[in-house]
Amino acid sequence: MVTGDRSQFKNVDPPFWVAWHQAMASIRVRFFRQLITSSGIALGIAFFASMQTLSSGQTGSEEAARNQWLIGTSLLMCLVGITNSMLMSVTERYREIGTIKCLGASDGFIVKVFFLEALLLGFSGSLAGAVLGVGFSAVVSGASGNPVNLGAAAGIIAISTGMGVFMTVLAAIAPAIQAAKMPAAAALRVDI
Repeated sequence: MVTGDRSQFKNVDPPFWVAWHQAMASIRVRFFRQLITSSGIALGIAFFASMQTLSSGQTGSEEAARNQWLIGTSLLMCLVGITNSMLMSVTERYREIGTIKCLGASDGFIVKVFFLEALLLGFSGSLAGAVLGVGFSAVVSGASGNPVNLGAAAGIIAISTGMGVFMTVLAAIAPAIQAAKMPAAAALRVDI
């Protein structure tokens, strides 16, 4: 019987670029599902950006309160959709996660991969949605004789993109923790 130091068997995180390539590979393999998720992010952020653009010149308190309620509801629905998509991604990847953990990756590496994936989806969807929402609102405002200030439009695009990335990373917390806490042996036994 061999006894000795077990410190040689501890999990070691691969470098950052391995996590980056793992997240990119996951997006490529599940491209159409990720495209739908990114489109959901884009639509939620487009609504947010268009409402911010159109309401930038309004001062009515009742209408502003209604707009804030609509924005909050749409962003909440977007958050639930992103969380659902990320949970589906974890479910689809049980064996992959188990294999990576058996090869020595730590829980932190698994969380890092899911956060990078969420960050990429959130940034691409949010930027597209922000540009779409501000662009549409600028056309509508310009047609009604009330042109949009370019500085304000750029600020709304930046805020909307940041809001979308924040929401996507927030929505990825629970799925990433679920993936990280998955026992490696149990993940390898699952048939999906």
